[in-house]
Amino acid sequence: MDTLLNIRAFLATARAGSFSAAARELNVAPSVVIKRINRLEDQMRARLFLRSTRRLTLTEAGERARPRYQAILAEIEAALAGGIAPPDGGPGGGIQGHLRIKAPTTFGILRLGAILPEFQQAHPRVTVEVVLVDRSVNPAEEGFDIALGALPVSYAHVEDVPLCPYPRVLCAAPEYVARRGAPQRPADLPDHDCLTYAATGSTWSFASPRGPVTVDVRARFSANEGQLLMAAARRGLGIAVLPQDAAAAALEEGTLVALMPEYPVAPLWLKALVPEGRRGRAPVKALLDWLREKLSAPS
Repeated sequence: MDTLLNIRAFLATARAGSFSAAARELNVAPSVVIKRINRLEDQMRARLFLRSTRRLTLTEAGERARPRYQAILAEIEAALAGGIAPPDGGPGGGIQGHLRIKAPTTFGILRLGAILPEFQQAHPRVTVEVVLVDRSVNPAEEGFDIALGALPVSYAHVEDVPLCPYPRVLCAAPEYVARRGAPQRPADLPDHDCLTYAATGSTWSFASPRGPVTVDVRARFSANEGQLLMAAARRGLGIAVLPQDAAAAALEEGTLVALMPEYPVAPLWLKALVPEGRRGRAPVKALLDWLREKLSAPS
């Protein structure tokens, strides 16, 4: 169990960025945290942190070890809990543990900024680390308990948990429409300047009365982050496919206009990717239930 305590000290310090902050999280003295990390470094025969008077930085060995130790700790916590959590409010009760979550940047800012703090208020013994990444990740390999995303990607030994529809809209600035005209059907799009999301590429899919339609577009501008595409679209650079909730305010105020409403963009589903060994953890189950409830409500 000493090794487990050492791993907890390492992970807490990596999250908090200092020995003192990690000590407060673990409710021990900073000297205890330092001693535990020193022991872990001795066991690994490698330095985990570059230490200076101003800050701590993970070494290359520390960066490699972090997701592996997170995965190991999650498995141990699940095994020790036995899938049974004491009732909320009982002696020592309440769901407890640590959750490491990956989410897309735009979605994380627009939707999770309220949802996750509310979750922590309801479950004060759960600590949460959110990493905003605009690509699909294998949560089992990169040390996440839950990876949120809408891309149609799956991984071995990782469960896909559908959460809610993720509607998107084709739109452009009025300035662009005045200058280049509005496309009337998907076949018109190759003649337009298009702004593409790097993760989904330059092949766009639409629904039509005759069935699905796909078209390859010409990318004038491509980015791996939704806010950059939004900014480029609002400046009149071209046509973009944007998440409906991200574009809603701009559409309402008129800085963007929806295009081709009779050919809606093919829908996606927001899902949670959860490593098989972590689905039974009480904090994971609680957050998945929380996300289903909150994401089904109007934003």
